[in-house]
Amino acid sequence: MKQFFGMSQSGNLQDAVQGLNNPQLIMLLSNADQFEKHVAELEKLYPKVPSIGCIGMSYDTKIVEKGVGIIAFTEGVSTAANVLEEVSTMPVKYIERLQQDIRTVNASSKDTVCIDFCSGNDACVLTTIYSVLGPENISLVGGTGDAGLVSANGKVYRDAVAYAIIKNNNGRVKAYKENIYHQMGNYSFIASKTDKANYLLGELNGRSAKQVYQDILHVTEQEIQTQTFKNPFGKINGHDTCIISIKEVTGNALACFRQVNDSDVLIMLELGDYKEIVKETIRAIHKDFPHPSAVFSVNCLFRYLMFSENNYMQEYLREMGALGNHVGFVGYGEHYNNRFVNQSMTCVAFE
Repeated sequence: MKQFFGMSQSGNLQDAVQGLNNPQLIMLLSNADQFEKHVAELEKLYPKVPSIGCIGMSYDTKIVEKGVGIIAFTEGVSTAANVLEEVSTMPVKYIERLQQDIRTVNASSKDTVCIDFCSGNDACVLTTIYSVLGPENISLVGGTGDAGLVSANGKVYRDAVAYAIIKNNNGRVKAYKENIYHQMGNYSFIASKTDKANYLLGELNGRSAKQVYQDILHVTEQEIQTQTFKNPFGKINGHDTCIISIKEVTGNALACFRQVNDSDVLIMLELGDYKEIVKETIRAIHKDFPHPSAVFSVNCLFRYLMFSENNYMQEYLREMGALGNHVGFVGYGEHYNNRFVNQSMTCVAFE
């Protein structure tokens, strides 16, 4: 298979698609002002080509912050693109679309992946999608776009998840997740006074969540939003740790980017040696795929901000680029199989 990446920092779609011929699937990463225009324009340029899109930054060896990025697969793949609607209430209502698309591409666990762009309610969406993918052992990689909008096959949707089923006709696929955090000390908390609808964490061990966080890390209320780059919360999920980022302070509570429930057991996390962890991820991919034909990744916005703050983002893209053809986008939450994670990187490698 072959992966294409084109971009325009000014948002000129014609420039971004220059050299794109015979695409089998197109992924559009646009900006809020031009998204709907770009969706319509892309459909005119490549009518009936399966496509999905959302609002967000994209990258290969450079990042596109406010323009437009185009990621496409041009050879050696079988694809289908579609959308599940009403994700805030009943995405399962549309599940037959996904079931049919799995059949259409003749998907199998060794050579097929689902890539999704979501507008919100991620945990429910992933549970729904994975009710189909899970029994087939098909991996999923994706993330949340901005402004509550996604697109599929030339049409813009609110309250929806756009997805693409991609079968590599020439080899295997494998999904990966990278966590650059580990447990800090022996801190363990029982969550209470949570508000699931607003992702609020009210108390930890019976005390104000805000105050507990401040007392442990010795930070002011104003510093909490950036301290989460170094110290998010974590929830143990089997052998894995689900990262829970702090969005903002709300009174004595903390608003998070991921739902926390009463009686959830949380731990405090701290940033590890992220440069070495990235190298370990690259080594793992190289071990599985000595010469990958493509790597598609989703990086969290907070990782992007933290890497940029530490003057590492450009080095990171160069290092990942050494894998071969590496592209991706910056999301507001990352998807890995049936899990909605924060401050992580998920990716899929194609043989």
